[in-house]
Amino acid sequence: MSPDIKKRKVKKLATNRKLGRTTDIRMAMLKTLTTDLIMYGKVETTLARAKEVKAIADSLIALAIKEKDNFEEVDVKVVKAKLDSKGNKVTELVKSKNGKEYLKVVKEETTEKRQKDMPSRLNARRKIMRKINKVIDSEGKNVDLPAKLFNEIAPKYAGKNVGGYTRILRVGPRRGDGAEVAILQLV
Repeated sequence: MSPDIKKRKVKKLATNRKLGRTTDIRMAMLKTLTTDLIMYGKVETTLARAKEVKAIADSLIALAIKEKDNFEEVDVKVVKAKLDSKGNKVTELVKSKNGKEYLKVVKEETTEKRQKDMPSRLNARRKIMRKINKVIDSEGKNVDLPAKLFNEIAPKYAGKNVGGYTRILRVGPRRGDGAEVAILQLV
């Protein structure tokens, strides 16, 4: 072999589908689809998008399975407002230094057991948060999707071999443009 043949570099192919979108729009779309898959357990989209989301979702679930038990229980002091029987905050009348009176909320201190992530689980949580969106439910409260992955989804797949946590079911062509539609769901 001649020396110049050894020095040639092979051009690498793209590792992901472009889906006819610019990078930022494509990443946002995949993030949204992945979030919906984790939140609801299934999502209907085109076949190409489903294949891309499947790879992302499988990697997130594998990461959650690896780190699901990597935490410790700690006692945390919590200061909360004292509530009456109706659920309203209890207040007391207090005098300030300059002689004016005002209402002050009565606080009570308790200790609670909470989970404290170990460093590798914290890193896994941050990786997961990079791949999914923050979600707010109908009541306006934040939904903790990494916790859902660690506490609900990961234990379900714990005994399973590596990969294969999602399934793609082909539905057929879409009526408007004939694009191949598929349902991506958690197995």
